[in-house]
Amino acid sequence: MLEISKLSVRFGGLVALDGFDLQVGDGELIGLIGPNGAGKSTVFNVISGLYSPASGSVALNGRTLLALKPFEINGRGVARTFQNIRLFRGLTVLENVQVAKHRTHEYGLLGAMTRTRRFEADEQRMATEASQLLDMFGLYDRRMEDAVSLPYGEQRRLEIVRALATKPQLLMLDEPAAGMNPAEITDLMRLIVEIRERFKLSIVLIEHHMQLVMGICQRIAVLDFGVKLAEGNADTVKRDPRVLAAYLGEAL
Repeated sequence: MLEISKLSVRFGGLVALDGFDLQVGDGELIGLIGPNGAGKSTVFNVISGLYSPASGSVALNGRTLLALKPFEINGRGVARTFQNIRLFRGLTVLENVQVAKHRTHEYGLLGAMTRTRRFEADEQRMATEASQLLDMFGLYDRRMEDAVSLPYGEQRRLEIVRALATKPQLLMLDEPAAGMNPAEITDLMRLIVEIRERFKLSIVLIEHHMQLVMGICQRIAVLDFGVKLAEGNADTVKRDPRVLAAYLGEAL
């Protein structure tokens, strides 16, 4: 599904990525790990159209994503969350999901301005689908609450629900376990696996919490100073001496 080839990104004299390669198949759950500053978020930012690479290619289902705007990339089937929660302040839980559902609307500008029957029906459809997603992930009872008033773990969950509302083929999660306690992380692990199976999509996640990465990822790629050190399953990666030296530590 996703193919990244020889991707390089530079910021002045700083090389953030140097010839990075990654392939993600249909339905795969891939972990991207490495020390702070290794280039992980840079990979996500290139895929989602926030950064332009110096060289290399990024393609989804054989079609390039480079030079597209973020909303166009989302329209191709890519959705993401961010390391720092970015919910819409001043909007309810339901409204945060409805905003994302509007990418799937079927009426045009004229229909919105004149509030045609098609507009009303489409708005109702999107509201219903948003409510169904919230119910699926245990947030329906809080749908009318201010999104930023939710407990931290539920805000993370809502951000994932909002991304799913755009009906992606590829979901990218940037440190979804950041700030969570052990019980919340265990719940998150189950949630991510459930999402992949229920929605039949591919997931790439960046994470520093090794229990989560080693516990659910089918394949793991390790970055350090913009270079991929290793790639493989959990056992292969955690035994690689370059990975141990760069990041994981002898304890693993």
